[in-house]
Amino acid sequence: MDRASVNFAFRKKLNQVLGGEHHNYCYQCAACVASCPAARYATDFNPRMIMQMALYGFGERLTGQDSPIWLCTNCYTCYERCPQDVRPVEVIIALKNMAAQQGTAPESVIKYAEAVLETGRTTPVTAVVDRRRQELGLEPLQKMPIEEIRRLTEE
Repeated sequence: MDRASVNFAFRKKLNQVLGGEHHNYCYQCAACVASCPAARYATDFNPRMIMQMALYGFGERLTGQDSPIWLCTNCYTCYERCPQDVRPVEVIIALKNMAAQQGTAPESVIKYAEAVLETGRTTPVTAVVDRRRQELGLEPLQKMPIEEIRRLTEE
């Protein structure tokens, strides 16, 4: 029979990332899954299983290529439902930050992040967008404070 072992080094590393320390309080009640819209539509996503993998210290699975953490929509429903104040979404965000730092974030996420740093938006604003906004009676989009955004994202 195989023995389960806990990777305490990964857990310690996760504890040092903002929001990551909350995984320690999860007692696997599954309240996070019951109300999760992402779990309803993505069979590979289960916040309770992510918390369990964090408790065991499965760092490579959580922050490696094809990790299920990227299926989280960051809706904060699990945060609101958790009876232990585990804040699963914040643990998942901490895991996403760890993955980004080690260079294993999906290419699409990297492109969105680069777009935000360049333009302050995730999608380009084109003449078509401006024209459609005008047709709908919406105000023109304001310039984004790029320097402030860059300053906030500096390490």
